[in-house]
Amino acid sequence: LQLFGRVGIDLFAGPTETLVIADDTVDAEMCAPDLLGQAEHGVTTPAILLTNSLQLAKETLSEVERLLEKLPTADIARQSWQDYGEIIVCDSHEEMLLEADRIASEHVQVMTDRDDWFLANLTNYGALFLGPRTNVAYGDKVIGTNHTLPTQKAARYTGGLWVGKFMKTCTFQKVRSDEATAEIGSYCSRLSLLEGFAGHAEQANIRVRRYGQTEVPYATPAPVREKV
Repeated sequence: LQLFGRVGIDLFAGPTETLVIADDTVDAEMCAPDLLGQAEHGVTTPAILLTNSLQLAKETLSEVERLLEKLPTADIARQSWQDYGEIIVCDSHEEMLLEADRIASEHVQVMTDRDDWFLANLTNYGALFLGPRTNVAYGDKVIGTNHTLPTQKAARYTGGLWVGKFMKTCTFQKVRSDEATAEIGSYCSRLSLLEGFAGHAEQANIRVRRYGQTEVPYATPAPVREKV
């Protein structure tokens, strides 16, 4: 049961998702368990391999099928893989990056010859797992930060749950000089009237008149102030 509206939440989480980004520096024996290890979560779990190696793609597909013959949770993992599993072959690391950001997966595991490049350039993911020594199960069970993470492409606009989600943030503004409020006011006046908000413009204009000593007719754009 998921509640929202009267009960505030940060995001809808689930079903779990995993994306493995791999090139020919790793093999199918490494990639297949990382796909099935998340596919066993549930029958609607997307598990995706993104690679620029056609050979790795083919070998991983075969290895997944081999492991499904002996995986104790195969009933769940097999249905998930059949319905939601994907192997996407790209031309380059750059294309893999673009595709990964489009997918915006909850978990993204990177096993390439340029893991730090992906770290520096990926923008849409819930949690990132870098290098073949790292994997999503480690994050689930042992080494991870809070593991309530964005799914269903929510990683395009939010990150995972953290203490800041439970904190109330308040802001304040204070303009400290006559010159500053007159200059800001002149911009605000013109922008407000472009948008059709004369009342907003007058909040600015009264300050341009009073603190900038510039006469501005009512509901009229304030003039551009000359730089001193």
